[in-house]
Amino acid sequence: MSTRELRERIRRRARHANIGVPDHVLLGLERYYLLLAKWNAKVNLTAFRLTPGGEDEAIDRLLIEPLVAARHVPPDATSLLDAGSGGGSPAIPLKLAIPTLRLRMVEVKTRKAVFLREAVRELSLANTDVETTRFEELLARPDLHESADVVTMRAVRVEPRVLTTLQAFLKPSGLLFLFRGPAGTKMGEVVTPPLLWKATYPLIESLRSRLVVLEKARIGPQTSADRPTDIRSQNGDTLRGDRSKG
Repeated sequence: MSTRELRERIRRRARHANIGVPDHVLLGLERYYLLLAKWNAKVNLTAFRLTPGGEDEAIDRLLIEPLVAARHVPPDATSLLDAGSGGGSPAIPLKLAIPTLRLRMVEVKTRKAVFLREAVRELSLANTDVETTRFEELLARPDLHESADVVTMRAVRVEPRVLTTLQAFLKPSGLLFLFRGPAGTKMGEVVTPPLLWKATYPLIESLRSRLVVLEKARIGPQTSADRPTDIRSQNGDTLRGDRSKG
């Protein structure tokens, strides 16, 4: 299958998820997927089978889910921290969709971190850093405390101590995005202040995957200007809603 056919397949999967993708984002997603597939043959970056032409489940999970999530990133967000970045999803597709975000990927495994740096170079991702460490160890850096508008994590299992750590990187009113499967949408039992449940959004219906969004509450009295606003869709040239189905 040619790269053009792969590109069209990604476009169709995006359209099926009600997402329209600009050409420059589509090209970046294609290049990222092919680089991931090349490295995955030598380094275990993802458990998905990455064929040259792409398989629906892999494309949906690695590329399309982050595009759907990008619609829920507040338009005034400027910084994103991704914890446990692995092979780069959802962080890199989110960065491709919203290039104005300053991205920090955190990955403890050296070989995966090497891949992430190569992807940053190959895709010319500006304002993007890779930290080879456990995200818990970044708590020792005061400059990262309450530095991110959005924190993302693919969450197979979420424990209260993990949420406590992640919220430390969020600005007041910042959002924590947890990418979860069908069994991982109920968060009430583990969410404690200052984090509050905000919303749960469907990502890919065929996978029954969900985006759980938690918000970091402001401490102290708030004026009307300080109160968090509702999440708005990401519009404009970066990502467009598309009601057609493919």
